[in-house]
Amino acid sequence: MNEKLASMKVRRAQLLRLKIIIYAHETFWMYCKTLAPDFYRDDRPHLKELCDTLQAFWERKLLKENGEPYLKLMINMPPRFGKTRTLFLFCAWIIGLIMTTKVIACSYNDLSASDFSRYTRDTIGQPKNLPHQITHRDIFPECRLKHGYKSFERWALEGQYFNYLGAGVGGSITGKGADVQLSDDLVKDAYEAYHKTGLEKKWLWYTGTFQSRGEQKDEYTESLEIMAGTRWAKADPSGRILDSDEAKDWYIFQVVAIKNGKMTCPSILSLKRYLRLKRTMDHAIFRANYHNEPIDILGKLYTQILTYTDLPKDENGNQLMERIASYTDVADQGDDYLVTFIFLQYHNEAWILDVQYTKEGMEITEPETAALLNKNEVNFAMFESNAGGRSFARAVRRCLVNNHKNTKTKISWFHQSKNKEARILSNSNYVMQHVYFPHNWKDRWPNVFDDIMGYQKEGDNKYDDAEDALTGVSEMIDTMNVATAGPRLRR
Repeated sequence: MNEKLASMKVRRAQLLRLKIIIYAHETFWMYCKTLAPDFYRDDRPHLKELCDTLQAFWERKLLKENGEPYLKLMINMPPRFGKTRTLFLFCAWIIGLIMTTKVIACSYNDLSASDFSRYTRDTIGQPKNLPHQITHRDIFPECRLKHGYKSFERWALEGQYFNYLGAGVGGSITGKGADVQLSDDLVKDAYEAYHKTGLEKKWLWYTGTFQSRGEQKDEYTESLEIMAGTRWAKADPSGRILDSDEAKDWYIFQVVAIKNGKMTCPSILSLKRYLRLKRTMDHAIFRANYHNEPIDILGKLYTQILTYTDLPKDENGNQLMERIASYTDVADQGDDYLVTFIFLQYHNEAWILDVQYTKEGMEITEPETAALLNKNEVNFAMFESNAGGRSFARAVRRCLVNNHKNTKTKISWFHQSKNKEARILSNSNYVMQHVYFPHNWKDRWPNVFDDIMGYQKEGDNKYDDAEDALTGVSEMIDTMNVATAGPRLRR
């Protein structure tokens, strides 16, 4: 009887083990719980939600409003919340499901990418430490690493030429195609996030090299892309995607450390530790890490810029304005920009019509400025006389008369004696409330957009020329109420 009972217990244990293996094969959450039970626990619901989201994404069950599946997934989570661990387990799981799956995974440098690759590879090849332990090989018995072809950076399964390639940003991934493209932490830290040139290089590599590696098996089956990492800056890859028309094609999965006063996962980050980190960390870096708020948003001077699609009109559709005016700030130094904002003024508000933003020499910018004023039928053009602005304004006036036969545009100049930074800061609220840019100004003048939207209240700003000239526009419309200065002009 005891032998029969013992046999039944063994049989029950075998059946339970088989059930777990089958469930882990079919369900990514159970796969994670089986391989790492101490980390993937039921008291960490954000991990289950992440696993379920990744599985639905893999199965093309994350659907847009039009019923099409999302093919791009963005993941933003606080550090130590299991993002990277879950992703390398996901890679191992999908390769186990379909052994022809090809993955290209990238990170901020080769070392980080190699670690990710090694974790995935070692998960697939994990040996048993205990007889009852369930490993990847138990769940996917035919999934075995190819002998002699399992380096950290690139490896394959038996019977396959290539399954996985890992590389850092800027690394070579040409010549390889992927069913799943995964980028994890393309931006390493706050230092890189503040480095605009570095962010631009990462973006060029991402769009020019990484994105082109996706394979399309047929007209119905396209590759999948996952981008994961801290939301460091508006100009990081995540931020540039979210600010573009492509944002609608991405499914966004975000986790914050605390929500509605309740810690998301106290077993990973307690309230006590959260508050200690909040006290000791730089505020912007803390908010980026634990609340997905880019560091350059907290310090941004212009939190909003108003836009327009139509200029002001009366009830009969006639365009309303007091005048077409312009403000020009001549470059102070050789590396500065010459900036001209041309705007329609009406009721102490300005609608930006055109922009000049250039580092070209005066032999080019003098006739260029004159042509811009003439084209936009400017009534009144104001120039700062600092740094040669007076002679520049006179040269522009000569170009208007000689080249364009234009004697209608009034040219004026003045010496700007007020502190530039103080003017920009004190007028910023007025700019945000009374100056309108075209709805597509980001596309028309990308350098102007980047400099204005990235300008920080504190710290070093490489350029302040656009902000200085924009402040000049606000001073013109704020201090000169032409609404009472005579009849309205109509174009």
